[in-house]
Amino acid sequence: MGSNSSRIGDLPKNQYLKKLSGTESISENDPFWNQLLSFSFPAPTKGHINLCVENNPRTGNLGALIKVFLSRTKELKLSAECQNHIFIWQTHNALFIICCLLKVFICQMSEEELQLHFTYEEKSPGNYSSDSEDLLEELLCCLMQLITDIPLLDITYEISVEAISTMVVFLSCQLFHKEVLRQSISHKYLMRGPCLPYTSKLVKTLLYNFIRQEKPPPPGAHVFPQQSDGGGLLYGLASGVATGLWTVFTLGGVGSKVAASPELSSPLANQSLLLLLVLANLTDASDAPNPYRQAIMSFKNTQDSSPFPPSIPHAFQINFNSLYTALCEQQTSDQATLLLYTLLHQNSNIRTYMLARTDMENLVLPILEILYHVEERNSHHVYMALIILLILTEDDGFNRSIHEIVDLNFLKSVTTEEDLIVCFTLAVSSQDKYLHTNCLAALANMSAQFRSLHQYAAQRIISLFSLLSKKHNKVLEQATQSLRGSLSSNDVPLPDYAQDLNVIEEVIRMMLEIINSCLTNSLHHNPNLVYALLYKRDLFEQFRTHPSFQDIMQNIDLVITFFSSRLLQAGAELSVERVLEIIKQGVVALPKDRLKKFPELKFKYVEEEQPEEFFIPYVWSLVYNSAVGLYWNPQDIQLFTMDSD
Repeated sequence: MGSNSSRIGDLPKNQYLKKLSGTESISENDPFWNQLLSFSFPAPTKGHINLCVENNPRTGNLGALIKVFLSRTKELKLSAECQNHIFIWQTHNALFIICCLLKVFICQMSEEELQLHFTYEEKSPGNYSSDSEDLLEELLCCLMQLITDIPLLDITYEISVEAISTMVVFLSCQLFHKEVLRQSISHKYLMRGPCLPYTSKLVKTLLYNFIRQEKPPPPGAHVFPQQSDGGGLLYGLASGVATGLWTVFTLGGVGSKVAASPELSSPLANQSLLLLLVLANLTDASDAPNPYRQAIMSFKNTQDSSPFPPSIPHAFQINFNSLYTALCEQQTSDQATLLLYTLLHQNSNIRTYMLARTDMENLVLPILEILYHVEERNSHHVYMALIILLILTEDDGFNRSIHEIVDLNFLKSVTTEEDLIVCFTLAVSSQDKYLHTNCLAALANMSAQFRSLHQYAAQRIISLFSLLSKKHNKVLEQATQSLRGSLSSNDVPLPDYAQDLNVIEEVIRMMLEIINSCLTNSLHHNPNLVYALLYKRDLFEQFRTHPSFQDIMQNIDLVITFFSSRLLQAGAELSVERVLEIIKQGVVALPKDRLKKFPELKFKYVEEEQPEEFFIPYVWSLVYNSAVGLYWNPQDIQLFTMDSD
């Protein structure tokens, strides 16, 4: 079986592939389909696909193939229980061919043209009867049933992955539009009609696939037959995606891009997560909200016995502990971090559960790794990590408890709170204004709860202020020189140094507010911060009389003056230990009412207007850079700019 197509070089000569893409209509009951689907290499070549695109409006063979697949899926569950390897293998092959053809059809034609390819009836050539108008919808519902209902076994692993990949391909019309799609066939089929009841079950299944991280079956356990001459299906299950064969053909040309990515330990989990993110970020339909986003926003813990309100559609329950563990373990990937952001931002049940955990370091430390190595990460991944931390720091309980968690792996002998401070100050040192603002906002949220800051964390705070101070002086000097130069030449346009200066001064004020908040709320807990202030006291001199900082400088100036006086009284050449001892004694002597109280610093994350303009291209870039991305030619992509390589 499959000997006639045992080598890649034989594919263009394969008579069954030629017939599929030819001018002859093939009935869904024709024995031809069993013959075609019994070959080890079912993937059509570029020539076959082009002929199929050209001839299918007259032959309707794609529709016939889909009907063959649909009829087979009705027996798929029983075949899995009976270990019918051959039947499952053939059904997988049918889905693989459909997926390959669907990819090209979606890329090359409008949605209206695509629907015509799915509405052909052999018995009435040229007539698009109402009986066949929902073939696409029936295929999509069938895929949802396959994903949710077929048990995950060694022999069903690959068809499950292929079903998820095919759903992603079905939704890929967004890739070929520069603007975010707000109405499409995906909205029509996924948000109403027979597909809608599968919403919660599909989201739950995809989440559990991510949680379980099931690996592909070992080579000896796969469903596909092997040729004794080595020419059978050379597709390795360890690669996890049957469509990996696509790199052989001349359709994508992006094999080098995917090869550079690390091998996935669980293709099923990765593809499930990508599909989940795509579904969650579909825009709302004109007459209904996105049901998949609703499901993600409302699911509860399996231990929560309270009933769901009738007003919450698509509700379900899932094991929060298992989900939390998976999220902690998978934060090296963009998509896992994006899922964590989505859940924290949109699902209050998840957010409450996570903030109540006593092992938050398991979640926070992997996120900090992203910020700590900010220059090595893509900007979107860093932004998601930062927003997650900002959301967490909005909670006073988190800020109170995080400093008590001691971590011995990330930064030796310091608390997770100090890890946060160090990573935030490192990130602020980058050139990204978005990072500046949000890192400082998170630091400000935590500042009133700073306790027993490590000397390194305290030094990082003051060092960051020193960096900002130097930048402020440099821009101020450039503005002065530019102004002098303008007196001699009226024709040269002046750089907008005033705007740069305003931005820097806003950041400096935030830093001063953070230092002030720590001093007024927990001075007696932070002798190392006072030490760092005294060591770099000259930095603050220029801001004492600055109109933008006079008010916030009062407490800082008071602390510096008070402790400088006590050190002066103690004599010269004091050791570090002696200075810290004097500071600790002085904290007790300093009347608390001398420090002016300011309103509590509290910043909240507010999602941008039209967030889909950011998230939809981001999600699809993740899909493109995954194994599913083997489907697409980079020259066809319009949603985002492709890298030059």
